[in-house]
Amino acid sequence: MTLAVVDEFQPHPVKDQLPGVHYCVTSSPSWPEGILLGFQHYLVMLGTIVLISTFLAPLMGGGNVEKAEMIQTLLFVAAINTLLQTWFGTRLPVVVGASYAFLIPAISIAFSRRMSIFIDPHQRFKQSMRAIQGALIVASFFQIIVGFFGFWRIFARFLSPLSAVPLVTLTGLGLFVVGFPLLANCVEIGLPALVILVILSQYIPHMMRSRGVDRFAVIFTIAIVWAFAEILTAAGAYKRRSPQTQLSCRTDRSGLISAAPWIRVPYPFQWGRPSFNAGDAFAMIAASLVAIIESSGTFIAASRYGSATPVPPSVLSRGVGWLGIGTLLDGFFGTGTGSTASVENAGLLGLTQVGSRRVIQISAVFMLFFSILGKFGAFLASIPIPIVTALYCVLFGYVASVGLGFLQFCNLNSYRTLFILGFSLFMGLSVPQYFNEYHFLSRHGPVHTRSTVFNNIVQVIFSSSPTVAIIVAYFLDFTLARGHSSTRRDSGRHWWEKFRNFNQDTRSDEFYALPLNLNRFFPSF
Repeated sequence: MTLAVVDEFQPHPVKDQLPGVHYCVTSSPSWPEGILLGFQHYLVMLGTIVLISTFLAPLMGGGNVEKAEMIQTLLFVAAINTLLQTWFGTRLPVVVGASYAFLIPAISIAFSRRMSIFIDPHQRFKQSMRAIQGALIVASFFQIIVGFFGFWRIFARFLSPLSAVPLVTLTGLGLFVVGFPLLANCVEIGLPALVILVILSQYIPHMMRSRGVDRFAVIFTIAIVWAFAEILTAAGAYKRRSPQTQLSCRTDRSGLISAAPWIRVPYPFQWGRPSFNAGDAFAMIAASLVAIIESSGTFIAASRYGSATPVPPSVLSRGVGWLGIGTLLDGFFGTGTGSTASVENAGLLGLTQVGSRRVIQISAVFMLFFSILGKFGAFLASIPIPIVTALYCVLFGYVASVGLGFLQFCNLNSYRTLFILGFSLFMGLSVPQYFNEYHFLSRHGPVHTRSTVFNNIVQVIFSSSPTVAIIVAYFLDFTLARGHSSTRRDSGRHWWEKFRNFNQDTRSDEFYALPLNLNRFFPSF
């Protein structure tokens, strides 16, 4: 009797792989189910592409036509990058899409003095895009060198579960700006979308005691709320509202369907020959570093939701190298921004409990299809933004929670652990908030020197929550009480020791080995 009571109150055992996942990285659902899940991943990643294009294209001088072409190009390149990452990169179920980290240097280029001489908006758009292309091409070599030459592997070898917690957690929480604040721009459709998604994904499965509805909760939510938004628009509910409200709420204000061509294949250097500027390149390199850090957090989250083992440092470095190839393609095609592993799609792995690599590859096929058939892609891209950001409130939360899950490897009764954890999380939220608020109020960052390049580099780095958090956590975990006998166990390093080398655990070979025996060409991997 006493033993039964003791067992009942024992803590949950540590799990190298997340239990309860219905399809892991290497397994696949049936083809009909896989196609629907892949389409769902496409819808989720499309929102970020539309958000970035809608924000960036007008600042560069573009109109609806340029915005539609930019969306098509982003989709086309994202499809290629996703396939490359799932075939030859980390081989995790991650979508490689547009990154917010590159917006600050891109905006700086668009507002630079050398662009103000172009009076024609279309010409200014093309010249801005060419300058961004050149900067992205240079920045891509930084990622390629850091990844393929093994520098990121060195960094990742000293990454412990304790320092991974703030990295992964703030990879999700750090994007709160594109969550409820954008949802609230049209609360009458955004809030119902959030409520319906929570009901379909969390309550219905427990009430019905069966799966199915929750796995496709995103598709059902978008269909229901989009139809509701169409009814409100047709009924004239927004006729006398402000232009900003109409743009957020109405379903006929995107301008994408009429501007998009029926068929268009994006091609390299479609905007002209790239131009190169040293200052632009340095700012983009800083953004590419932020993209590496944020993508690493997403890779770790995706490995967990795909029920894979912790990512070996060499595989993480390999993924960063292919991320650099993706940024190089961004520079060639002219997407306007660089690439990163999509946080929202990693969250969708947790929502659906399907971490299949094949599902992500199917989503890449949808990206290719809709990037070429412009009118069809524009129709889906015209989904009101508040509906999409309502989904993000749940999906970003899933990524944040999987980061907190790594606390199971740490000693939470250690004051050292508690200090590093709390301090890094707080600084990771507080410092970027200060930099972003200062920039919003003053039109420049708190570091305001005569060098615009240096200002942009500092602003890019310290505006990223995961970047600030990992800088603080990694430094403290590596230096604080390093010689103490319990430090290694308190940080949970011993749990990840067997995954430091690729071939040390047979499960790593199952999830991360390259196809066609290509591992022999990468002896360090």
